[in-house]
Amino acid sequence: MLKEGADLRLQMAETMAREIHDAAQAIAHAFKAGRKILLFGNGGSAADSQHIAAEFMNRFLIERPPLPAIALTTDTSILTSISNDYAFDEIFSKQIKALGKKGDIAIGISTSGNSANVLKGFRVAKKLGMVTIALTAEGGKMASIADIALAVPSKSTPRIQEAHIAIGHILCDLTDTFLFRQVGKR
Repeated sequence: MLKEGADLRLQMAETMAREIHDAAQAIAHAFKAGRKILLFGNGGSAADSQHIAAEFMNRFLIERPPLPAIALTTDTSILTSISNDYAFDEIFSKQIKALGKKGDIAIGISTSGNSANVLKGFRVAKKLGMVTIALTAEGGKMASIADIALAVPSKSTPRIQEAHIAIGHILCDLTDTFLFRQVGKR
């Protein structure tokens, strides 16, 4: 399993570097313009959303001001009221309608790329003029509707999830470099 994960990371370095760089530039541009990022996903991807938001809001590797990043997966009252009163596939789209503005970034995370609530969140984000970044895998609808698709070349859910958090860390590191011209302490 370790070798499989390492081989996947090497493949990602060869095939995804440009897209990851572009995503980090878009995030840095949004932060520079006073915009925010909204992150969302289900299950392990919800946890990744929270993890990445925390790295931006607190700090990653360098001391710097907090950056506005919000995981839409954390408020159980909001999630359960929307799910109960409307439908589970509305839990992110309604929050994006309330919080998202033109120029903000929506980062949707889905290993399958077909999570209905994540797709609906992307559709609303695009209508608002937000930049959409997909952390996903091969196949699935999400990559085709995202402005920037970070599609891990794997079909193994555990390896995809490991890759997503690695990509999240790289996005944080590159964003810090673009905004603060400091390379993190590796």
